[in-house]
Amino acid sequence: MDDAADIADLIARTALNDRAAFRRLYNASSSKLFAVALRILRDRTEAEDALQDIYVKIWNRADRFAGDGTSPMGWLVAIARNHAIDRLRARRSGHSDIDKHADIADPGRSPESAAIASSERSRLDGCIEQLEEAKANSVRAAYLDGYSYQELAERHSVPLNTMRTWLRRSLIKLRECLEA
Repeated sequence: MDDAADIADLIARTALNDRAAFRRLYNASSSKLFAVALRILRDRTEAEDALQDIYVKIWNRADRFAGDGTSPMGWLVAIARNHAIDRLRARRSGHSDIDKHADIADPGRSPESAAIASSERSRLDGCIEQLEEAKANSVRAAYLDGYSYQELAERHSVPLNTMRTWLRRSLIKLRECLEA
């Protein structure tokens, strides 16, 4: 049953929740879709898991297949390929399946807040540049890199209280510069 018209018919019947047609579609296409997943994922167990997810997607998306010149097997392969690539990316980044997180809002800044933050960062950088080099480096190390007062005092070979004074006075100068 490799005939494109037969597979298109099985996809159309699957869209109508015809389980027998879905079973026949699975029998006709699973070896090819498994090969696609295995080629991309390079792990048999993961490819087998992916194949299950792929057929869930096919079941849920069968009504989206448009038989207007689109190859039915090409459509199935595209679903398999895209799913396997998503799994591969998730594996590389250490994240879980992207479909599980589709409804989560983007926690990133809006374009407006990103522009404001960029402008504020530029102002802050300009104010830090007005400090003496050693004090500017200490401020960056303490507040951007997380160094402790003790670590900074040792790095600059000054007493701990001197480092505290440097940082306190530098922050006062920064505040005055930013308020101007």
